[in-house]
Amino acid sequence: MKYRKYRIVWIMTAFVLIQIGVLFLIYWKHPDKTYHVIFIPKIIDEKTDFWKLLTEGVEMAAVENQVDVTIVAPESEEDYEAQNQLIEWAILQKPDAILLTPCSYTESTEYVKKIKEQGIVLVLIDSSIDADVADAVIATNNIKIGEVEGNFMKRFVSEDSCIAIIGHVKNSSTAIEREIGVRKGLGEYEEKIVDVVFCDSDYDKAYTQMMNLLEKYPSIDLVAGLNEYSAVGAARAIKEKGLEKQIKVVGIDSSLEEIQMLEEGIFTAIVMQNPFKMGYMGMEVAVKILDGEKVLKNIDSGCQLITKDSMYTEENQKLLFPFREE
Repeated sequence: MKYRKYRIVWIMTAFVLIQIGVLFLIYWKHPDKTYHVIFIPKIIDEKTDFWKLLTEGVEMAAVENQVDVTIVAPESEEDYEAQNQLIEWAILQKPDAILLTPCSYTESTEYVKKIKEQGIVLVLIDSSIDADVADAVIATNNIKIGEVEGNFMKRFVSEDSCIAIIGHVKNSSTAIEREIGVRKGLGEYEEKIVDVVFCDSDYDKAYTQMMNLLEKYPSIDLVAGLNEYSAVGAARAIKEKGLEKQIKVVGIDSSLEEIQMLEEGIFTAIVMQNPFKMGYMGMEVAVKILDGEKVLKNIDSGCQLITKDSMYTEENQKLLFPFREE
């Protein structure tokens, strides 16, 4: 009986110590200082689900890790010059870390190198540059997501098919790699691609370009959109023309408008990324590096092909609507 009493006391003591340890880890990860992190995305756009979710992921991880985060961005995705100026400004603030989604694959490299020269932790999110200087890169495997898109489109190719690709920002790593992936996925049908255009991540420009492509190539029957702006803009044009039965549109990303148009049959499929996870992991990885922990250099945040038939599965509903209350 006495042994049992001591055993109960020991278990209760251990439980209390574990609870104290958990609280310690949550609230006292780095008691000596609050880390200051500057996040420089390509754009701050509350109307676009991708950027909204990515930023929310960064902000949530900052709150959970007691990080002081500052967010600044150029006014458009293609404005790498403005982003380069923001990088220089950020370096002068002497933050502990900089999170960056580069506008350009090549035009920001020298500025990004300066971040590391100043001993600042650098984590790239979503996009990369043409030099291996970052402490970590958290992104969709963009060649893979393009390949998934192209491989799905391949099943609809006929002898007379004409394929158009509508990209976003011409010199961004995501646009470059996704186009490579689409071509790889199409395989022997790559020769069916009649044109590749870029919309500078602008819905209206993507819409206009799609209208122009329909006039220039009346026999287009397959369209690949490489991000939310390009896919939605193209789909709006096809919907307006009433051509959804003649033209198969496959897009990347999963905004509410894309999901609605998938349900309507305007999109044949969408390949979704996980921007919230990207942003959250970007901040979390930066904190781990600052805490002296080892992290993976390259982290793939994943992608998932979703069709009208598969969108209602429990797994895909959770992916499409991650914050929906049960």
